[in-house]
Amino acid sequence: MSVVGERFRSVMAVGCLLVVAGCAVGEQPPGGPKLTVGIRFDQPGLGLRAPDGGFSGLDVDVAKYVADRLGTGARDITFVEARPVDRESLLRQSKVDMVVATYSITDTRKQQVDFAGPYFVAGQALLVRRTNTDIDGPESLNNSDWRLCSVTGSTPAEKVRSGYAASVTLDQRGSYRECVDALLKGDVDAVTTDDVILAGYVAEQPDRLKLVGKPFSVEKYGVGLRKGDARRAKVTEALRTMIADGSWQRFVTDSVGRSGYQVSVRPAVADNP
Repeated sequence: MSVVGERFRSVMAVGCLLVVAGCAVGEQPPGGPKLTVGIRFDQPGLGLRAPDGGFSGLDVDVAKYVADRLGTGARDITFVEARPVDRESLLRQSKVDMVVATYSITDTRKQQVDFAGPYFVAGQALLVRRTNTDIDGPESLNNSDWRLCSVTGSTPAEKVRSGYAASVTLDQRGSYRECVDALLKGDVDAVTTDDVILAGYVAEQPDRLKLVGKPFSVEKYGVGLRKGDARRAKVTEALRTMIADGSWQRFVTDSVGRSGYQVSVRPAVADNP
C-alpha cells in the first residue's frame, strides 16, 4: 500500500476512535457522580413527596445544595425514604450516601454514623386538636393517662415519658402522618416531635390542629454520613457556604416559613458536631 493510502487509513482510524470516545462521554450522566439521599416523604415543609413524584422542603433544598457542591447535579440525585427506624441501617449498609431527614445529632447516633452540621435547630413540642383545652405543654401530661403518639425509632415520646409524665401511654407508628391521622380521629390525644415538623401539619389544617406550649428540647439537625466518610469535610464546608451566601435563609423562608414557623436560632456549623 502507498504511503498516502496508509496515512488515509490512520486518519480514518483516529477519527473512528474520536467518534466512539465522544459517544461514550455523551452517555455519561451530565451532572457528575450520582448520589442517593435519604429524606422523609411525609413532612410538609421539610421533606414531602408530591403525588407527581416530585420532592419539596427544606431538607430537599439542603440536599440539592450540598450535592451540587460535591459535583452532583439535581438530575443525578436519587431520593429514597428514610424513616427514623431505618436511618442508621441505610447508611451502614451503603444504601444511601447521606441522610438529610430532620436527623437530630445525638451522642448515641454518633456511635454509628458521622454527622455534618447542624444546618437547622428545632425544639420538641406537642400537637393537639384545636378543640383541646386540657393540654398546653408537657407538664399537662402529668397525673393522667394521656395517649401520646410518636414514630418508631425516634426519641421524642420517650423524652416526654421519662422527663415529664411516666403515666403517658405511648402509641408508636411508622410515620408522623399516621400519628396526625390518629390524632384527628381521636385515637390519641397528642403528637410529639420537633416543633418545625408539627408546624407543617398545622399549616395543612389550621382549623383542626394547633401547637401548644414552648419547645422543651434542643434538636440540631445534621447531614448523616457513613462512619469515616471522606466527604464529611466537604459537606461541612458546603453547609457553611450555604448559610453564608444567603441560600439557607431563602430555603427556610420558602419552605418552613410558609407554615408561620418562626426561626429563632441560626445554626453554627461545627467541624465535629
